[in-house]
Amino acid sequence: MTQLESALQGIITPEMEYVAKAEGVDVEVIRRGVAEGTIVIPANKMRRPRRPCGIGKGLRTKVNANLGTSPDWGDVESELEKLRVALEAGADTVMDLSTGGDLRAVRRAILASSPVPVGTVPVYQAGIEALEKRGAIVKMTEEEIFAAIEEQARDGVDFMTVHCGVTLKAVERLSREGRLLNVVSRGGTFLIGWMSYHERENPLFEHFDRLLEIAREYDVTLSLGDGLRPGSLADATDRAQIEELMILGELVERARRAGVQVMVEGPGHVPLDQIALNVQLEKRFCKGAPFYVLGPLVTDVAAGYDHIAAAIGGAVAAGAGADFLCYVTPSEHLSLPDAEDVREGVIAARIAAHAGDLVKGVKGAWEWDEKISLARARLDWEEQIKLSVDPEKARRLHERFPSKGPGCSMCGDYCAVKLVHNFLKACASKSRS
Repeated sequence: MTQLESALQGIITPEMEYVAKAEGVDVEVIRRGVAEGTIVIPANKMRRPRRPCGIGKGLRTKVNANLGTSPDWGDVESELEKLRVALEAGADTVMDLSTGGDLRAVRRAILASSPVPVGTVPVYQAGIEALEKRGAIVKMTEEEIFAAIEEQARDGVDFMTVHCGVTLKAVERLSREGRLLNVVSRGGTFLIGWMSYHERENPLFEHFDRLLEIAREYDVTLSLGDGLRPGSLADATDRAQIEELMILGELVERARRAGVQVMVEGPGHVPLDQIALNVQLEKRFCKGAPFYVLGPLVTDVAAGYDHIAAAIGGAVAAGAGADFLCYVTPSEHLSLPDAEDVREGVIAARIAAHAGDLVKGVKGAWEWDEKISLARARLDWEEQIKLSVDPEKARRLHERFPSKGPGCSMCGDYCAVKLVHNFLKACASKSRS
């Protein structure tokens, strides 16, 4: 049985118990959320990740780190190093988005080494192999698309991005409306090209039941991809995006009826004043399915700093109810990220996720902030560093310019915390005398 089928029958799985303990909530809360479809636990039957996580309503906002080679750079060793760094920085899941080199070797190495859930985009493999064999991505066959999905499910992939909402109708709406930046989703583009070349419907939509059969057999969580997501602020929340979202909402209900766990992916570039609306629309159309957002990025001009633009948007999205943030690195839009980019991206996304959790009232969020504030009041630097989101960097910065007193080297003898403590102590002494 899948996690969803177990939950519906009142069965508590080991993964539900693990998630409940990690979140500090009663396991019945997790079972009920999985049964309702508002929580998913990506955990392929073939692999059973050692550190499963729950994604969804009432839980800590999770962070995903994208790994993977490009046609120009990367190999198994480079991606395992990025995996190590992502885990060290606190990523809850990773995705292998490889498009170059030995795709199977990279994926299987990541699966073998990752204790956390691993996701993929199977259409990449189908398209790239068609390019190698027949000279064009659009010459992949339906059978090859589903063969890639089943192969990756057998390998143990826990969740898969599948662009099922990129339909002929949605693409026609996109063409009529027009966009500044058209389509920026790689998987969405592969399928739009296939549909145009073959003059046929998207096979992932047309044969969605076949996809559900594979997902149910291996308990793969489907992540319904936003192939028509906006790639610039000018295109945000347009008719094509909303058309796709409405289709995904219908597919969410079909997946749940089939016993398959499902979540929905959200837009990449969204101005601040539209983020909450986008979250509300997904929750409404998709019946509370967990929402997985890329960023969102709140400006298009932050090249080199897109992890900051994404953290701003991610905090707003998480506070509005988004459940899962896909990190963005400083090299977004510019190059393949290296290990240090991965670290910065994960940390930025974790800060955003935590800021959202403070607003959502997630258990333990406020307590973490209160603990570090108490440590600051005591000028307890060891405790502050230990409680920070990135202790390694916190220690490095604190020790870069050593202080000669109890405060840091920024204020020295004029430390506000120390001074006000002394002033209040003197006032209390006067009042007693």
